[in-house]
Amino acid sequence: MLERNRMKIFTVLFAAFLLGIPSTIGAALPPATRPNVLFIAVDDLRDWVGYLGRNPQTLTPNIDKLAARGVLFTRSYCAAPVCNPSRAALMSGLRPSSTGVYDNGDNFAKFIPEDITLTTQFRKAGYYVCGAGKIFHNSVYRPGEWDDHLKKADRQSEDKPNQVKAGKLDITPFNCRDEDMPDYQFVSYGLEQLNRKRDQPLFVAVGLIKPHLPWSVPKKYYERFPLETIQLPPYKEDDLDDLPPIGLKMARGNGDHEAILREGTNSWKKAIQAYLGCINFCDTMVGRLLDGFDKSPVATNTIICFWSDHGWHLGEKHHWRKFALWEEATRSPFIWVVPGITRPNSRCDRTVDFMSIYPTLTDLCGIPTPKHIQGESIRGLLANPQMPWDRSAITTYHYMNHAIRSEGWRYIRYSDGGEELYDEKNDPNEWTNLAKQSGFSSKKSELSQWLPKENKREPKGNDRFGDESEGKSRKKSGTAKIGGDASK
Repeated sequence: MLERNRMKIFTVLFAAFLLGIPSTIGAALPPATRPNVLFIAVDDLRDWVGYLGRNPQTLTPNIDKLAARGVLFTRSYCAAPVCNPSRAALMSGLRPSSTGVYDNGDNFAKFIPEDITLTTQFRKAGYYVCGAGKIFHNSVYRPGEWDDHLKKADRQSEDKPNQVKAGKLDITPFNCRDEDMPDYQFVSYGLEQLNRKRDQPLFVAVGLIKPHLPWSVPKKYYERFPLETIQLPPYKEDDLDDLPPIGLKMARGNGDHEAILREGTNSWKKAIQAYLGCINFCDTMVGRLLDGFDKSPVATNTIICFWSDHGWHLGEKHHWRKFALWEEATRSPFIWVVPGITRPNSRCDRTVDFMSIYPTLTDLCGIPTPKHIQGESIRGLLANPQMPWDRSAITTYHYMNHAIRSEGWRYIRYSDGGEELYDEKNDPNEWTNLAKQSGFSSKKSELSQWLPKENKREPKGNDRFGDESEGKSRKKSGTAKIGGDASK
């Protein structure tokens, strides 16, 4: 009876879609008839997916098929280029500058109560909320946020040969089966939940770990990318010459690039080969999840939201890993499939950040959006990807270091006042910093309006990029509070 009612609702919504009538999916519906949610999170997946065209070598047929089902976003950005603050912001609805959760070592649970998070809101609304893998950083589990949660997979049985590295990066291939990998088991958990009969709507989160380091997956995935075919990313030897001090410090990071260069170009190619292999493994797991989803009883009335917590540098700007505010570290895939609202093969070029995920899901599912939320629902863009949209994406890395990304520009302001400005249309690799050139003051002023108005200070000794006393000469930034938009 329940599935029959859901099918009737889907049929009505689809008919409304064909007739051009605005959909009311989730609105004013009793809990039992609300749409389900399949929430797919991927760790460290940058914009190297086929549909974005950023890297011609990557193999992501399943992620590309998912993108073709609904709306793919071409300009989608994280709230922070680090796992912990990115996920804490996305799941809480509060930006890093409002919580003070800036890095992986910060205990988000001390600043973000259980009762305000995304999963808690769905539980309160009558959903059965379950998850597996990495949703919060380190797969932190708090009972109030989940009905069921698989924190860890069974012990792996892979045969790991002698460790292989490229510079400081572990790129060791495994002699094992896909089934031995944790991500395989996380997908199995998700499929089991999708196929269970229940009398309440379902929110199931599947958090895939790869392509996070170590870049170790079954060796067959490495073999799909012969080393002699590997192409290095766009690179400019003097790219750091026009960076301000903090930008230069971020670029140099912990010396990864120097370590790679000491070993030679072959080492650089080995690292890219390993990352591409891990992406392809991830894509295979996504394909397995989608194949099972399509056969499940909830396939016709389920919203799919696919995202990654941030991007990754592989030598661009002499930088590796995340931990920076440029395009490579901040951009990652973003896909939505919403029955009755999204159309297949839709592309949205509007600029969004992942603070939109929380309010969009509550909006679509007819759940009140909490007042503390600092993002905006993109439901309108899902229905009409070309609609006017005046918001910019905001990414924060540590205290008072922010990047503002519009459709055509990136503006970075650091805690010491240093600036970067890039014309993304004419300079997509961000090689020429225009911030000090004449004629761009109005553009910087326009973009700076999006800088967060509140900036919680880091604990003493945690600020990597300057003494907090530097801020005393600037306008007082204020302290964090629960509520209010931190942007314009």
